[in-house]
Amino acid sequence: MSEARSRLLATATRLFYAEGLHAVGIDRIVAEAKVTRATLYRHFASKDDLVVAYLRGIHTMERDGFDKALASGLPAEDVLRAVAKSIAESIRSAQFRGCASLNAVAEYPDPEHPAHQAVLAHREWFLDAVTGLLAQVGEHPPEPAGRHFVMMRDGAMASGCLSDPAEVCDTFLQGVDGILQHRVDSSK
Repeated sequence: MSEARSRLLATATRLFYAEGLHAVGIDRIVAEAKVTRATLYRHFASKDDLVVAYLRGIHTMERDGFDKALASGLPAEDVLRAVAKSIAESIRSAQFRGCASLNAVAEYPDPEHPAHQAVLAHREWFLDAVTGLLAQVGEHPPEPAGRHFVMMRDGAMASGCLSDPAEVCDTFLQGVDGILQHRVDSSK
């Protein structure tokens, strides 16, 4: 990746997450990335392409974190707890402004829009990854527990902006422990 593309994407990521996708214009991204408009369009055909690249970058970052937890060699339930703790840490951070994916869908509600499609692909991956781990914990079908985990994550990400993040995180982590405990207990 070229230095200019990296700067554009880093600038867009910072601004899009902090201020919103529609609120940030191309001129501002170009100025803060210290590139020309021609350079931007050489790397991204449109603002929509830049938004999709931003969302794919968020996906890659989250997937890398998930892969790191998987590489730890811990049992599946401990990997899920590590993923949940990572989510809680992001909610507690001073820069937290909600879920980048949920925020993007709110701004791009058309299910056919490439940004919306990028979010759906990310969510499908996350649900599949969580469900795959839950399949290793307990004997009951993992799909309902996977959907429950994702729904709690969504709620925690939304509530983290509206309520005391510490309480939100504690509630989320307790909920994840509850899912895991239920799967273990119901297998006995």
